Amino acid sequence: MSQFKIRKKFLFALGLINLLLVTLLLLCIIQQQATGKIVILAAIILPVLALFIESWRRQISVNEDSIVACRLFRTKRIPFGEITSVDTVRIRRRVFVSVSTEADFLLFSNNYDHFDQLIERLQERLPHAVISDETRALGADLPLKSNDLFSIWLAVVVLVLIIYVQLGGAF
Repeated sequence: MSQFKIRKKFLFALGLINLLLVTLLLLCIIQQQATGKIVILAAIILPVLALFIESWRRQISVNEDSIVACRLFRTKRIPFGEITSVDTVRIRRRVFVSVSTEADFLLFSNNYDHFDQLIERLQERLPHAVISDETRALGADLPLKSNDLFSIWLAVVVLVLIIYVQLGGAF
């Protein structure tokens, strides 16, 4: 069985954003900032925290007879015998793979660590006819995913600057 999880670099940066947001919220409370500012900050923290927990919990397993996707509060298992197609959509450096059956489907992206190995495992275990040409060609031309990491680290830098200013620092 092969297991694939969301990239650790992404999870680390997202966890750091949560920590910085909570720090900023505590600073606002301690400094008795405006209630609206505190409420808005708390409202921002909730979805970011939910995204972190959901991403941390996500996992795809490729067994001998099925693919299993584990997410927060749900698990989906698709036996290989029921899979009718595996298609790929590529948008710049982002790749989405759709595993379809007659009644169900599973979507995942190249945000998973060792994504190339995940595609390789699927190609090894599935009949050639159900895998699209785009998916087969993906192994030779897999994009390195870095846009999300850049964006998330930019958010970390912005939050650090906001905390610096909140503490009385000046530019």
